[in-house]
Amino acid sequence: MTKFTLDRRAFLAATGGLTATAALWGTPAYAAGSVIAAVYPGTWEEAFRSIVAPALLESADVEVEFDPAYAVDQIAKVRAARGLPPFDVFVLDPGPAATGLEMGLYQPIDASKLTNASKLPQVFVSETGIPVAAQVVGIAYNPTKFDTPPTSWAQLLEEPYVNRLGLTGFQTTFGTTSLIEIAKAFGGSVTNIDPAMEKIKAVLPKIAAVAQPSAMAGLFQQGQIDLMYANTQTVANLKARGVDIEFAVPDTGAIAFVTTMHITDGAENVENAYKYIDTVISAGVQEKLMAEPFNFIPVNSDVPLIDSLPMASLDEMSTFVRHDWSEINPLRPGWIERFNREVAA
Repeated sequence: MTKFTLDRRAFLAATGGLTATAALWGTPAYAAGSVIAAVYPGTWEEAFRSIVAPALLESADVEVEFDPAYAVDQIAKVRAARGLPPFDVFVLDPGPAATGLEMGLYQPIDASKLTNASKLPQVFVSETGIPVAAQVVGIAYNPTKFDTPPTSWAQLLEEPYVNRLGLTGFQTTFGTTSLIEIAKAFGGSVTNIDPAMEKIKAVLPKIAAVAQPSAMAGLFQQGQIDLMYANTQTVANLKARGVDIEFAVPDTGAIAFVTTMHITDGAENVENAYKYIDTVISAGVQEKLMAEPFNFIPVNSDVPLIDSLPMASLDEMSTFVRHDWSEINPLRPGWIERFNREVAA
């Protein structure tokens, strides 16, 4: 007979703190320990349930319960918990990660407790965050529709490309950073997106589609657009479905950022949180996450990169375009509202 225990996480789950019913209960007797980790819904959740959870149980005898939530919802849940965080580990992109840091939602990371820490690109390791997946953003295009691929951010808003462009706003990390680069191409900066907005409004009647970020891949697959800014994971996923799509690195360089994990301040299962993060960044798990159908970019230097990625090694990411989210975050809500009002309306 399997024995279950009820802890304070059960109370949070019962009151809506955890979305998974299974999280209501403690760890079954066959596992020595447990950890609760936030995970992005969709591809991330599927990949982590099928690859990370079994690897953690096998290597550390720790069972993981996943709390599917987007980044802003993770931040909101922990703030609302008032010192009783509903999960032990965040997973966040740079913008929300900077917000959580400002709010003091993480505890310091002791990298000596991670056997794989030395394998990571150190430029992305911080006192409170560990990179677990890399993101490279550039231009995705249909090679059958253009004689030559676009080579710059400015070209997206010029003939012949603008007529086949799918445009999305500042809701996502890839959208925000791409629009910043478009702004820079027309004289703007990381804090000044006015040139991009003015240029977009001038060519708006020509743009093929303006849509939510989640709709872009579908529009591309259906042939309603043939050009968009996207990460390499989206391109690989579409290509695996037989879609004509390629990834182009702009002449100013591809955008690079990492998704990081953070141990929640007040986490119950700190030691198991370290084991969980260490499992995620281990070479074996990273290699499986890189394979189809998930197409993650690994951060462990022991994992050989596949040929389709726009770099031969992780070291090259230090030369890619990166952004200071402490400058972006205060302005981003206004940008989102402005884009929705002036472009998406």
